[in-house]
Amino acid sequence: MRSSMVNTNGLTLHVVEKGQGEPVLFCHGFPDTWRGWRRQIDALAKEGYRAIAPDMRGFGRSSAPEDSSQYTPFHTVGDLVGLLDALELSSVTVVGHDWGADIAWNAALLRPDRFTAVVGVSVPFVSRGEKSILELMHDAGHDDFYMFGQMQEKAVEDWADASKTIPGILYTASATLPHEERWNVFDYSSLFLKTAQETLPPWADPKDVEYTIEEYKRTDFRAGLNYYRAIPLSFELLAPFKGAKVMQPSYFVLGKEDGLYPFFKKPLEELRESMPGLRGYLEVEDAGHWVSQEKPEILNEALLEFLRGLKQA
Repeated sequence: MRSSMVNTNGLTLHVVEKGQGEPVLFCHGFPDTWRGWRRQIDALAKEGYRAIAPDMRGFGRSSAPEDSSQYTPFHTVGDLVGLLDALELSSVTVVGHDWGADIAWNAALLRPDRFTAVVGVSVPFVSRGEKSILELMHDAGHDDFYMFGQMQEKAVEDWADASKTIPGILYTASATLPHEERWNVFDYSSLFLKTAQETLPPWADPKDVEYTIEEYKRTDFRAGLNYYRAIPLSFELLAPFKGAKVMQPSYFVLGKEDGLYPFFKKPLEELRESMPGLRGYLEVEDAGHWVSQEKPEILNEALLEFLRGLKQA
């Protein structure tokens, strides 16, 4: 793997690459780093693709603006456009998980000329409507929705001990635990139910986990939590794109044991209302939020099948 620091959009991104060939750009979410995609990077490079995975702004070794207003789609997509320019790439397929999925969908929406195909993991694209997800949850009486907790100043302290919270979230947001012990999106505190585990889930690589812990010990979680704090401003700024759709070839993957599954499980016909170019929707059995690590072989094969289909189109 090749590691470099790339100047883009007024900041610096730490970028890891492997392989040669058609470029595929990976965007991670919270609380992760580029390394969450390690298994996919290896698999795609082996099959003749150039896998590119940055630490997104606010994470790992990339720049981390303190102001939450610097974490809107216009900033994060701008980072990716600048990254493509720096790498002299005219266009890529973009793959995202969690917040990275949100960034990937918005990249496809805002710059279809540069992001010509898109895969979202855990979070689908939904056209901008009249109300944000926070407003919808509030109106439904769900002020206990976990995102409200993530937006509070207290969240920085809640997450602070990475040696406990990183292994903990791998448990609570995965399919490893019984249902009653998993993350409940309407109970913010459930994110921290398993913060004193002495062992890791059987699917987790200790080296990956240790890498992530060490990165957060160096940086803390404040910048990553800015993505949640930026939600109201992001929704406001996307007003010109109300009702806009992602037209490019796309694919959506969702773990059936993900805490977000009840919200994002939708019939293909409904998903295609916002994503007319949707070529497939995969629900992964026995996988929670960390599909790329819990079931890497299944996700890798789905990605490769999608990419091969783009060549044949």
